[in-house]
Amino acid sequence: MIISIASGKGGTGKTTVAVNLAMAAGTDVQLLDCDVEEPNAHLFINPTFETTETVTTPVPEIAEEKCTFCAKCEEICRFKAIVVIGKSILAFPELCHSCGGCMAVCPEKAITEGARELGVIRTGRRNGLEFVHGRLKIGEAMSPPLIKKVRSFSKPDKLVIIDAPPGTSCPVIAAMRQTDFVLLVTEPTPFGLHDLKLAVGAVDILGIPRGLVINRSDMGDDKVRAYAADIGMPILMEIPFDRRIAEAYSRGEILIEAIPELKAAFFNLYQKIKAITAPKEAK
Repeated sequence: MIISIASGKGGTGKTTVAVNLAMAAGTDVQLLDCDVEEPNAHLFINPTFETTETVTTPVPEIAEEKCTFCAKCEEICRFKAIVVIGKSILAFPELCHSCGGCMAVCPEKAITEGARELGVIRTGRRNGLEFVHGRLKIGEAMSPPLIKKVRSFSKPDKLVIIDAPPGTSCPVIAAMRQTDFVLLVTEPTPFGLHDLKLAVGAVDILGIPRGLVINRSDMGDDKVRAYAADIGMPILMEIPFDRRIAEAYSRGEILIEAIPELKAAFFNLYQKIKAITAPKEAK
């Protein structure tokens, strides 16, 4: 089973939930940190890293001496990564989405496949937990290919927990697609409710079952709960605003280790998700 932990905004406690759910669920668990622009799950897991891999994406390299400037490559490129100006041709690798269309349509075979570095992926483990995260190269804007590469490390015989990026843009969709369940994390504030609605809209477009965790649940108001009831989204866990939790988080500690009574709550969260996804798994 693959569970993606997501949120409409940053700072809701998404990574905290992902880390503690992975630690509480038992053995044969993978935690994939797909928040590649700002990965921080490793700060809590503190894994022993075993491998580091540089990830690249294909980009066009042009042999201008072969080019007849027919502009077929420019015509097919939706992202304007290749532009023909008179008797010159310019490539913009940062805009390229690596579709390969320019190479396919070039009649002179003047375009070949080069590579542009996206970032790195590191793998490690902590006891029985397998950990993978990606770190996007500074200045790089194309995070979905790196997220897909992180996800390629998932193993079908394990429970896979994905810590998705915050928000509702393309990186989040790359982290949520083809998962069995999306666990949304929010807080009971106007901002939390607004961004939760955006996140629910994205999940519903993908047609994935979803549930809700309300962090700092004894603050704010009840509008998030009312919204969840209106759309039939189950609230699977509420985490109170607790000084002990804040202190453990600030020290980079795993909550279920710093506050042992929380382990049962996170394990119960996992059991509720299993119960919701059971009919789908049985098909």
